[in-house]
Amino acid sequence: MTTNLTGKVALITGASAGIGQACARALAEEGARLVLTARRQERLDGLKQQAEKLGTQAISVLGDAREESTAEKTVEAAMQTFGQIDILINNAGVGNYKNLVDTSAEEYDDMMDTNVRSTFLFTRHTVPVMLEQKQGTILMISSMAGVYGFGGEAVYCATKFAQVGFAQALDRELRPHGIKVGVICPGGVKTEFALGRGRTQEGVNNSDMLEPEDVAGAVLLACKQSPGSRIIEIQMRTMAESLA
Repeated sequence: MTTNLTGKVALITGASAGIGQACARALAEEGARLVLTARRQERLDGLKQQAEKLGTQAISVLGDAREESTAEKTVEAAMQTFGQIDILINNAGVGNYKNLVDTSAEEYDDMMDTNVRSTFLFTRHTVPVMLEQKQGTILMISSMAGVYGFGGEAVYCATKFAQVGFAQALDRELRPHGIKVGVICPGGVKTEFALGRGRTQEGVNNSDMLEPEDVAGAVLLACKQSPGSRIIEIQMRTMAESLA
């Protein structure tokens, strides 16, 4: 494994909170230059300042990851500023935990667009850069809900299974070009994710779920693999999980 990511450029979607924010900090600590995108400018600004204090560079692009124009603008900004994109972390995502009969078509579209469409869009516009470079790492932040089906989460599971399948197919398609593709599948994580949509702040605070930094550590491991190796999938669960 390499010792750090100095000189590398990492593009992170959904960077303003939770796993995305933790990934940004972890990569910045290893020397990576950051391209951050999300919908909350003040949080992006704060994260940019933190990266600069760590001695690296960061730029941000405000936008909705579901919109193709956001992917286009973010990749263009990365190339204009840094001239390369070495790492793409498809992290933007939403959850809405409901039984099927209680899930509306609008809620279905929201989850599919945020979790799957955004992954497609950012990957679609980043891959040409990596093909030209003949190297790169693409990671999807999926979920254990992309490995097992859970009751009351059918649509969410469908989006996360889609990310896993997308990653598996792209691994075969892009590996001959020097591009690594992998997926990170954590269980529940202590973030603001899905608050008011099946989760409560009290429930998250009192849980034994993973911390965002736990997931960022797995992302960092996948980003630091030697040139001749790749991580295809990491499944993560809390040590407090029941043995039953």
